[in-house]
Amino acid sequence: MSQYALITGARQGLGKAFAIELSKRKINTILVSRPNNGLNVFCEELKEKYQVDCRYYETDLSVYKNVIDLAAWINLHFEIVILINNVGTGGTKKMTDAPIEYINKILNLNIVTTSVLTHQLLPNLLRQPKGYILNISSLAAYIPIGFKTVYPASKSFIYSFSRGLNQELKGSNVSVSVVSPGPIKTNGDVLERTAKGYFGKFMILEPEVIAKKCIHQLFERKAEIIVNPMVWLLIKILPTWIKTPLMTKIAKKEIS
Repeated sequence: MSQYALITGARQGLGKAFAIELSKRKINTILVSRPNNGLNVFCEELKEKYQVDCRYYETDLSVYKNVIDLAAWINLHFEIVILINNVGTGGTKKMTDAPIEYINKILNLNIVTTSVLTHQLLPNLLRQPKGYILNISSLAAYIPIGFKTVYPASKSFIYSFSRGLNQELKGSNVSVSVVSPGPIKTNGDVLERTAKGYFGKFMILEPEVIAKKCIHQLFERKAEIIVNPMVWLLIKILPTWIKTPLMTKIAKKEIS
């Protein structure tokens, strides 16, 4: 039976870049994204251009039952060697103004979906000669940020979950990696908010660059993947009393 890489949030941005990078390496893919997002067309493009198999599955992964249904479909039909938990969401709102649906969606997509999908697919990965899990955290995982609040906390969970599971699976054939990219050059809105001034331009990376670095280090079984070492180091060494007010001030401007 053929082996596949599963990528969630695969239609745009970093997820799309992962799909292309793996296809270039002649690895079959299963792409997951929201319905009516052109995923079928993208899948056919990958098959034709890179001569690999590509399957797609359209669903809303913020709904718990949909995550379980996806995992059941995967386990019934496919051998999975790579799981990339890329799907996620964020936002900037005052806590008092945030609808409960907004908070719930962040928690479901960023925490529940990643945890449950990993749990459900781990036996599949463990029966392969080699298996790889890549979870997408964020530099925000290292910075509590006012007016974002829930998002950085959810990414801190992903970081801790990934490092802990990697230790748990030591000695097995499955390795778990986590990457904490900064801003990603995906659309005009991101560029408008992020790439203002020298520091923003210094932080932002093309999704294709991140994907290539991630896959390379994933196959090296790195527990923590670093894609922008200088920015990563700066964020790590800055004390919280400096970086939290600074990032909160930036976030507040987004909602002004």
